[in-house]
Amino acid sequence: MTVRVGVIGTGRIGSDHIRRLTGTIPGAEVVAVSDVDTERAELVAGEIGATAIPGGTDLIADDRVDAVVVTSIGPTHAEYVLAAIDSGKYVFCEKPLATTAQDCLRIVRAEREFGSRLVQVGFMRRYDAGYRAMKRVIDAGEIGTPLIMHCVHRNASVPDSYHSAMAVQDTAVHELDTIRWLLGTEIARTQVHVPRSTANRFPHLRDPQLMRFETEDGVHIDLEVFVNCQYGYDIQCETVGELGTVRLPDPPDVAVRKAGQLRTGVLQDWTTRFVDAFDRELREWIESVHAGRLCGPSAWDGYAVAVSSDATVRALESGEIVEVRLTEKPELYQG
Repeated sequence: MTVRVGVIGTGRIGSDHIRRLTGTIPGAEVVAVSDVDTERAELVAGEIGATAIPGGTDLIADDRVDAVVVTSIGPTHAEYVLAAIDSGKYVFCEKPLATTAQDCLRIVRAEREFGSRLVQVGFMRRYDAGYRAMKRVIDAGEIGTPLIMHCVHRNASVPDSYHSAMAVQDTAVHELDTIRWLLGTEIARTQVHVPRSTANRFPHLRDPQLMRFETEDGVHIDLEVFVNCQYGYDIQCETVGELGTVRLPDPPDVAVRKAGQLRTGVLQDWTTRFVDAFDRELREWIESVHAGRLCGPSAWDGYAVAVSSDATVRALESGEIVEVRLTEKPELYQG
């Protein structure tokens, strides 16, 4: 059986996913694409032998499409995900699930009313080999009960359209999900400290930012977000437990000894750092669609991250500790 996939959004990440689905992932075929740029959609469709469909909702309704991948701009996500649920079709939605927590909750409620999971959210770090190894160590109790977590998220630079709230909304959302996933608990409160800002930034951007989180069971997490660090793309994570620690490994690279120095390279962007994770993410999604049972990040995960993100933005703006308040978790997402 081949899963016939329709992709909404043919920009950078959409085109990358199309490449994966057509070239490296077995059991999938991209049969339709859609984009607000209809000429680009036609071009992409022609390259892979698919059909370009003018509107995303029309693509979802098309009988030739078994499952949907949403990689359009964030404000359109809720509309397309809700349409997919209404059509009873599996949908993989790149983060964010929606741009507001209220829209995420609408999706959770729609899926619950449908009666089974149809939605997976693109939190691809769960598919990174290093993060998965950390998860196994923590779950096995090798470091004892987790007490503290230290996280770092650095980019070499960002465009001038990047503003202070995006440090949470676009950057820290990955850590917000991995914190919850690694520790198996929800974030209960958040606070943001803004130290002296780097000169290598735009006047409208506060950078770096130090975010602090506390989980429902008392684990404290600190996260440094520094999006103009200049030297490269650097993701770090360490969990401190009662018996030991576990740390995310650095990406492998050769070590060069020359002229009295020992040197290794630093990756420059997320596409290189997480390329294997993206591949594994979509491969496992297609496998789960084949099996008729999704097991990746859920609509609830998308909602919980949105609520935590909104609270962290309020903490940034107010300088205060802000509580994270979720609705009761539906039985559909338990376990």
